[in-house]
Amino acid sequence: MLYAVSHRTSYRYAASVDLAQHIAHLRPRAFPGQSVADATLVVDPPPRTRAMHTDHFGNLVDVFRIEQAHTVLIIEMRSQVDVALPAPPDPTVTPPWEDVRASLATAFPASVTAAEFIHASPLVAIGPEALAYAQPSFPAGRPVLAGALDLIRRIRADFTYTPGATDVSTPLNEVFTRRLGVCQDFAHVGIAALRALGLAAGYVSGYIRTYRRAGGPELRGADASHAWFALWCGPETGWVHLDPTNDLIAHEEHVIVAWGRDFADVSPVRGMILGGGAHHYGVSVELRPLV
Repeated sequence: MLYAVSHRTSYRYAASVDLAQHIAHLRPRAFPGQSVADATLVVDPPPRTRAMHTDHFGNLVDVFRIEQAHTVLIIEMRSQVDVALPAPPDPTVTPPWEDVRASLATAFPASVTAAEFIHASPLVAIGPEALAYAQPSFPAGRPVLAGALDLIRRIRADFTYTPGATDVSTPLNEVFTRRLGVCQDFAHVGIAALRALGLAAGYVSGYIRTYRRAGGPELRGADASHAWFALWCGPETGWVHLDPTNDLIAHEEHVIVAWGRDFADVSPVRGMILGGGAHHYGVSVELRPLV
């Protein structure tokens, strides 16, 4: 599926911003099953300096500095992305979750890259509540992907999708207690539960094509960045992307932008400004099929 993607971020400040330095994870990344063409990042007012680099996780990162005074900042990413992923694996033939855990817990793990994602990270603490929540989905001997599918089914059922109920500073234990949040929170819940078992799970940011399917509800996560997680299912299967907000395996209706340990590694835009005062922040996303 070929998509035209547009992600527009706007900041409107009560007072003049005299100097701004920003970092953006907005360019979709290429990997097997997803190719990217014509990715462009437009910034207004134009930056005095800008650069792009690849971070530790392989994400494309834009860094730019604005030195002219401004009260409005517009950042827009436009690209074309072709998604052609293979069919999802049969969950029943993935290895038992204990075997996957054991392969990651050795001195020389089966995947060094995956082993990096078994530990706590700045926004994903691994507490007793995460372990207690994970255990019903992972009885002894259960295939790892079957357990993960049960986990995301439960997250969708147990947590209420409530825009505005949380923000990036909301602690994960509060999300577990209140059972409210948005896609970012539900991804963090799933990651914490899986890491509590010793499994490797990473945070994925991107977009989802949303429309009302025949006989089913509209998928959640449109009009803004979406988030889900990827689970390492062993060297034979590799990473499988799971969307707990919508209780499904991410496939051709998901476009990947970046991944890391949690949201802090892949925040779409962050930075520092001199001046500005109070501000209004807006985001609009369009994911439009071309063929």
